[in-house]
Amino acid sequence: MSGSMVQFPANGHTCDGYLSLPAGGSGPGLIVIQEWWGLVDHIKTLCDRFAAEGFVALAPDMYHGERTTSPDQAGKLLMALNIAGAGKDMRGAAAYLRAQDAVKPKKIGILGFCMGGQLALYAGQEYPDVIDAVVDFYGIHPKVEIVPEKVRVPVLGHFATRDKGTPPAAAHALADSVKKAGGSFDVHEYEADHAFFNDTRPQVFDAPAASLAFARTLGFLRKVLA
Repeated sequence: MSGSMVQFPANGHTCDGYLSLPAGGSGPGLIVIQEWWGLVDHIKTLCDRFAAEGFVALAPDMYHGERTTSPDQAGKLLMALNIAGAGKDMRGAAAYLRAQDAVKPKKIGILGFCMGGQLALYAGQEYPDVIDAVVDFYGIHPKVEIVPEKVRVPVLGHFATRDKGTPPAAAHALADSVKKAGGSFDVHEYEADHAFFNDTRPQVFDAPAASLAFARTLGFLRKVLA
């Protein structure tokens, strides 16, 4: 890994995060939101990967030091997450990135996976003044409400056909509601399982789907954050 841990003010306290800088020295900002496991090495590696593509990438620690490899414990951490507080942590991450000299232009995207995908969409909904675009990878969180009329930043969504938790039909319904309300929400489907982008989980990782989703994500972010 080529990034480092940093601290930034958020929600009246200090939040930790993993920051990775592009080799070129500057680029648009990108917040990367973890899956329900916590701020694990996979998420840090993704920050490095996006930094290699020219983004200033920051992954805030949404669990404030807790992480797990147990699905049962991950589910408990997900359900215990204070959504309003998490939103303020993400806003703090966006404000921190905007203040960095390396972030040029001063535009911030937010991207997340599973729990993080839903949180990213929530942050884009609640804080369009500091967040300019959202990428949602199969987002799910039962306590996070998305209001189509409030989604005013462009959204790109990636969903898997064999994902029972976040079926593409539900994603298309949400996207249609957002577009009906005047927003922008493009959805792509993949013949894959939930978490198909996570290459540390061979039981669900799908290399062709992940590669295509990554390419689409880069194209979207480079366009909307230019």
